Amino acid sequence: MRRLLLSNDDGVHAPGLRALHDALAAHANLRVVAPDRDRSGASNSLTLSRPLSLTALDNGFYSVDGTPADCVYLGVNGVWNEKPDLVVSGINHGSNLGDDVLYSGTVAAAMEGRNLGMTAIAMSLCGERHFETAAKVAASLIGAAEQLSLPPRTLLNVNVPDVPWEEIKGVKVTRLGYRGPAEKPVPLKDPRGRTRYWIAPVAANADDGEDTDFAAIEAGYVSITPLQTDLTRHPARRDVQDWLDAFA
Repeated sequence: MRRLLLSNDDGVHAPGLRALHDALAAHANLRVVAPDRDRSGASNSLTLSRPLSLTALDNGFYSVDGTPADCVYLGVNGVWNEKPDLVVSGINHGSNLGDDVLYSGTVAAAMEGRNLGMTAIAMSLCGERHFETAAKVAASLIGAAEQLSLPPRTLLNVNVPDVPWEEIKGVKVTRLGYRGPAEKPVPLKDPRGRTRYWIAPVAANADDGEDTDFAAIEAGYVSITPLQTDLTRHPARRDVQDWLDAFA
């Protein structure tokens, strides 16, 4: 049987992680390594200022006092003798669409797997109710993962509508949309009268064209977006070189 490493950013006790584990348990050897608490928004950060603790839990999962990327790094490298065949991150409690992928710990866990040479999939439910739907989607995709051929340093970002299984319209391969500029932080007073700030909710969509992940989810389809770790804006390289040559 294939060896799968499961992780997330909502924490080792999150219902989405349990749903993913239970959907895949009969089809693969599973290793679960996840943060000891909610680390949503941790992005690709690694803990470099202190050693990490890896704790075995009674249910067979492993808890790490670090980030999602830490968990995948430990799960792939050096903790066990055999490396996994596939890294699956999720099921996230909420969507990871458009710009979310830059902040998402769920996507970061998958990206760390990809950086370490693994095939990797990030799974997100666009809500917090129908985890069984996302789990069925994950099982069907992972069941066919051996036939998947991706370019180097590519991962899949999968978002699932928060509806019962029978209401899923189908699957679409999409591109990332993007949102407008973020709103201002929301101030509040703590009990000692000091001003604190909440990060504001996400802004309205600026690009949700019909081929985007936003549009697919809105229409009731599972969205699958291939992501790459090369953030270079290649067409702009010539513009930057021309700019430099102008005052060289």
